[in-house]
Amino acid sequence: MPTDTIVLEVDPELCISCGLCIEECPAVFDWGDNDKAVTTVDEVPEKVQGDAIAAQEGCPTDAIKDA
Repeated sequence: MPTDTIVLEVDPELCISCGLCIEECPAVFDWGDNDKAVTTVDEVPEKVQGDAIAAQEGCPTDAIKDA
C-alpha cells in the first residue's frame, strides 16, 4: 500500500532565517547559499513526516509551503 507523499518547499521571500525548521527537522531542511532555509529532499521521508509537518506549522512567517 503506497504512503502519502509530502513535498515541501521554502519560499525564500518569506524566510527570515530563524532556523526553527532546521532545528525541528534537519533531515529535510538545511541552510541554503543565501542564508535562507531550503529543503534538501524531493519528498519528505515517511519516518520524519511528523517532524517536517511540525516545522511547517511552526514557521513564524508561513514560508514552508506544500509543493
